[in-house]
Amino acid sequence: MTYLNIVNNVLRRMREEEVTSVSSTTYSKMVGDFVNDAKRMVEDAWDWSALRTTLTITTTEDVFNYTLTGSQNRIKALNVINDTANLFMEYKTATFFDEAYLISDPRKSAPTYYTYNGVDSDGDTQIDIYPTPDKAYTIRFNCVKRAADLSNNDDTMDIPAMPVIHLAIALLARERGETGGTSSPEYFAIADKYLGDAIALDAQKHPEEVIFYTA
Repeated sequence: MTYLNIVNNVLRRMREEEVTSVSSTTYSKMVGDFVNDAKRMVEDAWDWSALRTTLTITTTEDVFNYTLTGSQNRIKALNVINDTANLFMEYKTATFFDEAYLISDPRKSAPTYYTYNGVDSDGDTQIDIYPTPDKAYTIRFNCVKRAADLSNNDDTMDIPAMPVIHLAIALLARERGETGGTSSPEYFAIADKYLGDAIALDAQKHPEEVIFYTA
């Protein structure tokens, strides 16, 4: 479903005229803003399988800082693998890296640890790795990568559309103050129902992530 389709779905349910472009009217632009607000909320509510991807970096000898190109600082790491050395890399704190690089003499070998270190000029997440690479290694960063806001009429989403549509309606109903029959809390309850059902359907793809084990 395109950005324009979603906006028109919301407009119809708000008893408004459909538009040929999201930017057609001031109101449709506002609807588009609420759609993007709703999209972000839905994306952040669950680690959607459709948003799971792998970002790959290839290390250079003696270089320990790398950029996860395209991450835009909206990622969640699932696991990090040094594919060349056949090992899972472990997260360590910034203090650990300060100790390793600034206080002690850093080792050179296959990278085993990683940490986050801000963003670059493009807004992409940067990571540091340790030990310092002694050669080229392929690092696979398996993560959940949230998408950029919708902007063009033909832009599409990978997450389920119905929770986004109904959450946008709820946000608009709250902003408007009246909708001719359904209250704002009722709209939010409907949106929560759609979101909960969508998460339940997606969660069955990764059942191990929703099982609680006691110690």
